[in-house]
Amino acid sequence: MNLTTKNKHMKKDLEYYLNLNWTLKEGEDLDFEGKPYHYVMIEEIPSFCFCAKTIEKARENYKKQLKLTLMVMLESEEHIMEPGEANDEPDWESLCP
Repeated sequence: MNLTTKNKHMKKDLEYYLNLNWTLKEGEDLDFEGKPYHYVMIEEIPSFCFCAKTIEKARENYKKQLKLTLMVMLESEEHIMEPGEANDEPDWESLCP
């Protein structure tokens, strides 16, 4: 079995997904009381957003939430879009005036 064939048959587990080079988006916003908070989002997982009081804490701790999110996605056999994988969703912002 060559390497390409072996990779196609490799079971993608939690460790595999945790070690991918995810596309992170970081930002700052205000909470309901007008206090700033920082967040880390993962472009490939639209429902993923981790918030913290500082960007350092958000960067430090988002992987804990990522692990839980991936566990649920794997358990429910949901498709996990990987970095570099083409998104089949239309770009709604460019389609709508």
